[in-house]
Amino acid sequence: MITPPPPATPEQKSVSTIRALPRFTLSQRWEHTVLLISVVTLLLTGLPQKYRATAWSQQILSTPERVFTIRNIHHMAAILLTFLVLYHLFRAIYLLSRRRLPGDMLPSLQDVWDAFQMGRYLLFLSERKPKFAKYNFEQKFTYWFLFFSIGIMVATGFILWLPITATRVLPGGAIPAAKMAHSTEAIVTGIFIVIWHFYHVHFERLNLSIFTGWLNDSDTRTYHPLEYERLTGEAAEPPQTGENL
Repeated sequence: MITPPPPATPEQKSVSTIRALPRFTLSQRWEHTVLLISVVTLLLTGLPQKYRATAWSQQILSTPERVFTIRNIHHMAAILLTFLVLYHLFRAIYLLSRRRLPGDMLPSLQDVWDAFQMGRYLLFLSERKPKFAKYNFEQKFTYWFLFFSIGIMVATGFILWLPITATRVLPGGAIPAAKMAHSTEAIVTGIFIVIWHFYHVHFERLNLSIFTGWLNDSDTRTYHPLEYERLTGEAAEPPQTGENL
């Protein structure tokens, strides 16, 4: 539990102090940074290859050398993302074996109830939003959506990268199916990140806790009141606005 700061002296009352509470660990922050770099690189190098018939794509891939370079960058970013996925999975398995895996991001019946309560609030059937813990149901949905989306893209990406090897164990129809799944999932993921994740986390209000590891006292109290109460032992005010990371 975090001990509240001592009362300010008369000399300190003129100075504004903002208390920050822990939000993300160092491991979570660097994983997010690597994920951001690899996904953005994959999108920037993958979209020109998908839309080869368009004028802008033909300008980018105007020579065989450019096609070769774009594909190599795409493959390197894919390898980086694959290593990140493996690290994330093996770390989770290790923590689980040690009984130290946090359950904050696991779905629960409480998330269903919170979603129902949020729906009632949005329909003006309730005056208060549900009180969220460290992660609310929308953030859990984001995590698991990206978890399975990235899994699909990694699996289908290696099938497209190594088609001869893949067809030794898979039927030939797996190649066009993997191509369709890979490109479609990439577009859906890109749209989801830009419209849903970026808006709620960075555009609705500037929130850099995923980079700093800390969230200020006011935002923690407003958006994650149950987490605020757990960390400080103080009563939190009812939340006022929507989902933020």
